Amino acid sequence: MTLSTLHRTCVLAFILCAVVLGFSHPAMAQAAGSASMAAEVETPPADAVITGSGLAYKITTPGRGSVHPTPNDLVKVVTLFWTKESVENKPGSMSTATQPILVGAIVVQGLREALGLMTTGQKMRLWLPEKLAFAGAANKPKGPLMVDVMLLDIIALPSTPSDVAAVPADATKTRSGLASRVLRPGSGTVRPKSNSTVTVHYTGWTPDGKIFDSSVIKGQPAKFPLGDVIKGWTEGVQLMVVGEARRFWIPGRLAYDGVDQAGVPRGPLVFDVELIAIDGK
Repeated sequence: MTLSTLHRTCVLAFILCAVVLGFSHPAMAQAAGSASMAAEVETPPADAVITGSGLAYKITTPGRGSVHPTPNDLVKVVTLFWTKESVENKPGSMSTATQPILVGAIVVQGLREALGLMTTGQKMRLWLPEKLAFAGAANKPKGPLMVDVMLLDIIALPSTPSDVAAVPADATKTRSGLASRVLRPGSGTVRPKSNSTVTVHYTGWTPDGKIFDSSVIKGQPAKFPLGDVIKGWTEGVQLMVVGEARRFWIPGRLAYDGVDQAGVPRGPLVFDVELIAIDGK
């Protein structure tokens, strides 16, 4: 978790981002198939299901399983939408297939509601009155929308540990003030050196329980030289062996308190770290 990487991809910005426009995906590439887009957008078909909010939808591809996203889940979705003025084979988009989005942070109310009804792999067509679409937001499409949405994956946020507020009595402390506890033993005896490049999965919390960065949420482990990270990481990861998972309580002076960089959290931090590889091994 390099300083520059955290600045670029701080999870609060990453998690709490609103849905953005301008992307497409082959799985959703299909035209509306009607001569009048305005009529299609404004008038749901007779067999559409209509909820109490006014959302109308049809399931066009069944999903699998029975798990529905909650507002606190991240999802990977593909969306295409049409307004009354759209060209039928040139829809807009509200997502990318690779960028997870926090359901509760999606600005389109009707899309949030629909996702709560869906299961992984399911595809729906939605008809959203303006109040459930962009609701008159500046620089967003006006009026009703017709939306095709496909739910690719549901990613639960890592749960906040119960001991992030303070260092527990059973944690091991070093001279520097770094505290840690092994959550899962690893294998072997080889430990990283200060100049090693490590591959890890990690999640970081502030003492009030808020996630601010996580490779788990991003869906891929992080790889970096131990010399390029905060002091608490450089020291702490050297205590680990491959396969080990460890929780660290890092004082602010070993984290970002002395770092002149906007957007990084100050004060003590807690990290769960899983060491996957050392120098590619």
